[in-house]
Amino acid sequence: MTFSKGYKIITSMSKYIFVTGGVCSSLGKGIAAASLGTLLECRGLRVRMMKADPYLNVDPGTMSPYQHGEVYVTADGAETDLDLGNYERFTTAPLSKANSMTTGQIYQAVIQKEREGKYLGRTVQVIPHITDEIKFRIFAIGESPDVDVTIIEIGGTVGDIESIPFLEAARQFRHDIGRENVLYVHLTLIPEVIGGELKTKPTQHSVKALRELGIQPDILLCRTPVQMEEGMSKKIALFTNVDDDAVISAYDIQTTIYEIPLAYHKQNLDSIAIKKLGIKAGKADLTQWEKVVNIFKTADKTVKIALVGKYIHLNDTYKSIVEALFHGAIANNVKVDIVKIDSEELEKAACENSSLDKLFEGIKGILVPGGFGQRGIDGMVCAAGYARENNIPYFGICLGMQIMVIEYARNILQYPEANSREFSPDTKYPVISLLEEQIDIKMFGGTMRLGNNESKLSPGSKIRKAYGKDLIVERHRHRFEFSNRFKDEFLNAGFIISGYTPDGSLVEAVEWKDHPWGIGVQFHPEFNSKPFSPHPLFVEFIRASKENEK
Repeated sequence: MTFSKGYKIITSMSKYIFVTGGVCSSLGKGIAAASLGTLLECRGLRVRMMKADPYLNVDPGTMSPYQHGEVYVTADGAETDLDLGNYERFTTAPLSKANSMTTGQIYQAVIQKEREGKYLGRTVQVIPHITDEIKFRIFAIGESPDVDVTIIEIGGTVGDIESIPFLEAARQFRHDIGRENVLYVHLTLIPEVIGGELKTKPTQHSVKALRELGIQPDILLCRTPVQMEEGMSKKIALFTNVDDDAVISAYDIQTTIYEIPLAYHKQNLDSIAIKKLGIKAGKADLTQWEKVVNIFKTADKTVKIALVGKYIHLNDTYKSIVEALFHGAIANNVKVDIVKIDSEELEKAACENSSLDKLFEGIKGILVPGGFGQRGIDGMVCAAGYARENNIPYFGICLGMQIMVIEYARNILQYPEANSREFSPDTKYPVISLLEEQIDIKMFGGTMRLGNNESKLSPGSKIRKAYGKDLIVERHRHRFEFSNRFKDEFLNAGFIISGYTPDGSLVEAVEWKDHPWGIGVQFHPEFNSKPFSPHPLFVEFIRASKENEK
């Protein structure tokens, strides 16, 4: 296989699965792709995951959470689509910036090569130059000698103009490396109309649109409220030219998303994929997944956690944090009931104890997550103060840690104007601020700490006890830091600084003294949590909340 820029592939040793979506967005392609990756790994195959997003942004780092949900950060500091979080939670496949590509990245790379004369005077076009860049990036992941199957999820919906270059590249793959090496999986919707009748026509049209682009799906995953009857799946198979057994019912799961791989396995999704790709694989071992689902079904105690944020009206905004809370609950053999509280509501409550008592009634733990911007900040400060004064376990992540610092400065150090320079540039008490060398940097993201950074934990601290070691590595995504100018004042007032960067220059973790469990961290531990290896901070936070009888 030869690309227009001269990169040559002679043979392909890997298999490739392209996952597309139809009818409408947000059907769960990411979970479907991750679940398929899970099943293949459980059969002993080595899997890699990749996401292709059709938007022109270079990455989602500049996008509003209301537009795109959370920004997932990889170990090497790439800001990516939240589906990479699903990949990392469901599989053991390593992820980096190479596993995420956007239309913006592709066009940026091609235009840069054109400006440098790399195309030797040729007219630069979508085909072959854009599609070749897409294929090159996929091959760079899939042709590693330690990879058996690469799963590529193509964002958007079939029929969108933005997705066409990615779909065309996917079409070319089967032509380039052979029919036996490429599989097309299409996720579509079977809507339920008034009266409870399921309609297959949208799926038929979706497959028709895909076939018009040159792609005949090999497997259909049909999203339905309930499992399809055999007659309906046969009808869909007939009208879409898909094998009867390859029409899979992706019905709504009532327990947890971690039951989805089990539901697909019962319908032989992994066996069908392996057969069509001509792969030899072992028998699937899903014991761990069965244990996780069993805890969700049988745990007899529920812990109610308040998630106090500013983007709570979109479910995907705090996706990794929500999942990490579930992981912590699994480790404690309990269920978790997450109560989302808009921090602006707390501001309206004027931080009066009577109002807060009502809002936090029955709450056993309070978590304040990351975020940017002034809106809702004072409400978060109220939440932190309420947790500190009432001995409620509190977990502050990134901004949530900075909120702990601001609240302590205002109410214990008696600096009522204390704030972050992000929210109040002229505050007299900038307890959170940019580093001096960052102030004049204007490029967006130029002052961000992104990806893996080391932190050293203080002996005897709660966070040191949770991790069980002195040196940790966690992922960061923030710009502002604890201001060392006020460090001595905080320490003298009983505030505990329990984590620093290894050189001691930056604060990474703080705690409340004489409190059941009040910890704030500058990093994002939720990105390193999985159902079978829950993050220790979430495990301990849920444990402390479970023991809280207030």
